[in-house]
Amino acid sequence: MKSPGKTLDSSNRKVAFDEFLPHLWLITVQILFGTLPVIGKVVLQKIPAVSLVGFRVFITAVVLFIFQRIRGDLHLNNRRDYLNLFILSFLGVTFNQLLFIGGLSLTKASNTSLLAATIPIFTLAISIFLKIETLRLTKILGIFCALAGVLTLIDVRNASFSSQTTIGDILIVLNSLSYGTYVAVSKQTFLRQGAMKSITWIFIFASLVCTPLGLFSLSQVELSEIPTKIWLLVAYIAIFATCVPYILNAFALSKVDPSSVAVYIYLQPLIGFSSAVIFLGESISITTVLGAFLIFAGVFITTRKNTTRSHETISVSN
Repeated sequence: MKSPGKTLDSSNRKVAFDEFLPHLWLITVQILFGTLPVIGKVVLQKIPAVSLVGFRVFITAVVLFIFQRIRGDLHLNNRRDYLNLFILSFLGVTFNQLLFIGGLSLTKASNTSLLAATIPIFTLAISIFLKIETLRLTKILGIFCALAGVLTLIDVRNASFSSQTTIGDILIVLNSLSYGTYVAVSKQTFLRQGAMKSITWIFIFASLVCTPLGLFSLSQVELSEIPTKIWLLVAYIAIFATCVPYILNAFALSKVDPSSVAVYIYLQPLIGFSSAVIFLGESISITTVLGAFLIFAGVFITTRKNTTRSHETISVSN
C-alpha cells in the first residue's frame, strides 16, 4: 500500500510535467520553424516562393487529411466552426505566408526580422481587446523583455526604412498582425473541435487558395531540372517545418494563454544564432549572451504560472 506522502509526490510530479509539456511543445515548434530559413533558401534557388507556399500547404493538407481519416472523421459538431476555421485558415496560413513572402521580396531581411518581432505584441493586444486574456503587468514586462533581447541579437542599426521598402514593410506588419490575430482567436475553436481536426480543416481551406497560386507560379519552371534533393527538402518543409509545428502550437494553445504561445517566437533568432555557432563555427559575443539572457528571462516572466488548470483541455479523440 502506497503511503499518502508518496501518492502526493507522484501527483505533484504529474502536475508539474503536465504544466511543462506545452512549453516543451512550443520550444520544439520554434526549433522546427528555425530550420526553415536555411532549408527554404536552398529550395528557393530552384522553386518560386509562391510555388513553395503552394507545395507546403498542399502536402500538409494531404498528410493531415489522411491522418485524421485514420483517427476518426472530419465532421464538425458546430456548423459555425466551418466558417471559423475558414477565417483562421486565411489568418494563420494563407495571408500569413503570402504576405511574408511578398514583404520579404520588397524589403530588407533586417527590416523583416525587426517587424516580425511585433507578433507577440499584436497577440497580447488583440487578446486583451477581445477579453480573451486579462491585462497583467508580468505579461507586458515579459514580452518587452524578450523583445529587447531580440533587438539586441539582430542589431536594429542594420534596419533601414525608406520609400523603397515601404510596401514590403507594410506587408510584413500585416503578416505579423495576421498571425498574431490567428494565435489570439483560435483557442476556443481548437478546444471545441480538437487540435488535429481543426488544423486539418485549416490547411484544407488554405490549400484551396495556395495550391492554384503555387501551380500557376510553377508553370514558368522546367520541372525536369529540379533535382530530387530539392523535392525531399520540400517534403521536409511541409511535414517537419509546417505540419508538426502547427499541430503542436494548437495543442499548446489549449494549455496556455495566446500571448505565452506567441512569446516563444522570440526564440527563433536565438536558435538561428545557436545554429551558426554549432554548424558554422561562429564565435559567441557578449551581445549574444545578453540577448539570449533577455529572451529567456522574457519568456519565463510571460509564461510563469500561466498554464491553464481549468477544464479547458484539448480533445484528442476527434
